[in-house]
Amino acid sequence: MKFTFHDVRSQTYKARDAWWTVFLVDPLAGRLVVGTANRTSVTPNQITWGAFALGLGSAWCFLRAEWSWLVAGAVLYHLSFVLDCMDGKIARLKGTGTVLGGWLDYVFDRIRVLACTIALVWGQYRVTGDDVYPLLGITVVFLDMLRYVDALQIAKVRREMRRRVRRAYCESSGDPAPLPRVLLREDPDDDPDEIRVRLAAAVDLQEEFRSRFSWYPRLREWLRAHRIRTHLMSGIEFQMAVFIVGPLTGAIVPVTIGAAALLLLFEAAIMYKLLLSSRDLSRVLAVIRASG
Repeated sequence: MKFTFHDVRSQTYKARDAWWTVFLVDPLAGRLVVGTANRTSVTPNQITWGAFALGLGSAWCFLRAEWSWLVAGAVLYHLSFVLDCMDGKIARLKGTGTVLGGWLDYVFDRIRVLACTIALVWGQYRVTGDDVYPLLGITVVFLDMLRYVDALQIAKVRREMRRRVRRAYCESSGDPAPLPRVLLREDPDDDPDEIRVRLAAAVDLQEEFRSRFSWYPRLREWLRAHRIRTHLMSGIEFQMAVFIVGPLTGAIVPVTIGAAALLLLFEAAIMYKLLLSSRDLSRVLAVIRASG
């Protein structure tokens, strides 16, 4: 079976992704996936190892500290990330993904960030003697850990919110069937399924947030139309700022500090949004129980 670029886009692209991935990675990775899937027997795990090797090569370049080596390290880091995106696409395209492969991909990502951080800051510290670089390294490692741990916990909290809504619906209606899918969406009105209007309007865990920031839905819809996540400074963009933009511009310290500030700002926004959702959850549960 010959795969086309359309197959890759329709079967492997995420509905929403980091803007760096959408604009600067997928156009290349998608086309490389077509050739790799059609002309080779390379497995996703082999690509994962290749991405890891390039990541270590990037770290070695960063350790050399000179600007030409920093450029080489930035290029290798980007290519490593391109391969990192290819392994999952090929796995989804061919149906060859494994639990081990997903674990390997995640662990290698964290090792790559750690290795490149140590190499980058140590190389610069060795050349300049500036104490800001060790502090910068600690900050990068901490924020990378914070972003990915926080993402897992936020997903866990949101699943728990949906479980509580489902449980309340089943208890109020006496129906053990799963909660209608529309009731689990952030925007119930977008789904054409016909359900009780009162419940459909009630199960909106973003109502208070949208009421305070009326411009947000329009921005979100525009970003969604371009496959971009609303979390514009996620772990991916933070990494690219530190290991690509900073080295290429020769402005490692200001770029890293700026990216760190933006990452913390977006994390704070997510926490605030989650707080408002918790208030909406209490309202939703009360309305569902009252309608039973």
